[in-house]
Amino acid sequence: MKTIREWGEALRAREVSSEELTRGFLARVEEKEPEIGAFLTVTAEGALRAARSVDARRGAGEDLPLLAGIPMALKDNLCTRGVRTTCASRMLADFVPTYDATVVSRLSAAGAVMLGKLNMDEFAMGSSTENSAFHPTRNPADTSRVPGGSSGGSAAAVAAGEAVYALGSDTGGSIRQPAAFCGVVGLKPTYGRVSRYGLVAFASSLDQVGPITSCVADNAAVLSAVAGQDPRDATSAPRPAEDFSRWIGRGVRGFRVALPREFFGEGLDAEVKAAVLASARQLEAAGAVVEEVSLPSLAAALPAYYVLSSAEASSNLARFDGVRFGSRAAEFESIGELYCRTRTEFFGEEVKRRILLGTFALSAGYYDAYYKKALQMRTRIAAEYEKIFASHDLILSPVAPTTAYRLGEKTADPMQMYLGDIYTVPVNIAGIPALSLPCGRDAAGLPIGVQLMGPKWSEARLYQAAAVLEEGSAYHEKD
Repeated sequence: MKTIREWGEALRAREVSSEELTRGFLARVEEKEPEIGAFLTVTAEGALRAARSVDARRGAGEDLPLLAGIPMALKDNLCTRGVRTTCASRMLADFVPTYDATVVSRLSAAGAVMLGKLNMDEFAMGSSTENSAFHPTRNPADTSRVPGGSSGGSAAAVAAGEAVYALGSDTGGSIRQPAAFCGVVGLKPTYGRVSRYGLVAFASSLDQVGPITSCVADNAAVLSAVAGQDPRDATSAPRPAEDFSRWIGRGVRGFRVALPREFFGEGLDAEVKAAVLASARQLEAAGAVVEEVSLPSLAAALPAYYVLSSAEASSNLARFDGVRFGSRAAEFESIGELYCRTRTEFFGEEVKRRILLGTFALSAGYYDAYYKKALQMRTRIAAEYEKIFASHDLILSPVAPTTAYRLGEKTADPMQMYLGDIYTVPVNIAGIPALSLPCGRDAAGLPIGVQLMGPKWSEARLYQAAAVLEEGSAYHEKD
């Protein structure tokens, strides 16, 4: 599988045109989709039109950005002007936005070629992409397994070679966990690093858009294209544009890397643990100092996350009432019945479960007992990370307790599904960046992911360390 840089060099050398490249990827999508199910919408005509435009500009001698002419795809909760944006929900099955999300506009300005919109858990609520209202997505490493979620379509498309890269969103691990399950690289940026304008909200204080790619350098290139302050998003930070790949290749000599002991306890699969600890030894061999530390509030992070995210979801999704946004029940006799029938009929079970949980947590008499305590825990978790980063450059941990599980294995037990997020949700609560990259395979040949976490605004440092792990990894030897 060629990287962004390799395809970019081929395009600049006129070894292939963007139109030829795009036709090749569209053929790949047509070939793989019956097996994988990563796409909800394929925009073949628009992709070829964009590719021809890039070819014409390059033919006229224009100096184009690295991403120009390279096919990619988007998670279907990012608004795309004139292209259906469903959030994998029947509620938005026919929604066609009149504007592009900021990240979409920035990729378009860079000459990116959009192949289509990718499957996900409905409204990004889930960890397996089985909650999609339309169809599940399968893991390219083993099609009997889930690709992870909620950005399962994004990770599967990249892993299956259906797109060179993709964008996903991460509220509690929704980029990193599917990246780990599918054997690709996924970044959850610092909160505020990437504009959320045009991202259909799940939990506004936790959501972040990020790239999913086949290698570390590609990930840095995509982040460089989409990051930066956006006046249309009040939560985007006033940070200058950066080249996030600037430190790749410098190594990690002198880095201090923390291993929180709580991330390596009960419930962690032995093969996952061994692969992650092997990554720690790899950093040590490259000159880093690796030390065990403690993150005492890890056990409380999961319940705090589900209270906070569900509370925000219940508020954000209140707009889908059959009056202003989304689908509408066909028959009703009162406004109350319209609300009830619309939301019952067009929301899936997991979305309804989280709306009910969030509404309960915010209700009179329970706000202090649940939501207020979750906010207090958020402050404590952020403080614990800050304490570690006062003396360490990075934190290394597993991404998920296991490798990809079988389709249908956990759908009947939501709690088991939620427990799979234990190592990823603290990052969103604290607002820090984290990167998932492959570090090995289990005995069944399934990808294992390792997670690197850093203090706020340390994405370039994450890529610097991740490149060291990637260079020494034997992950791709079985490809």
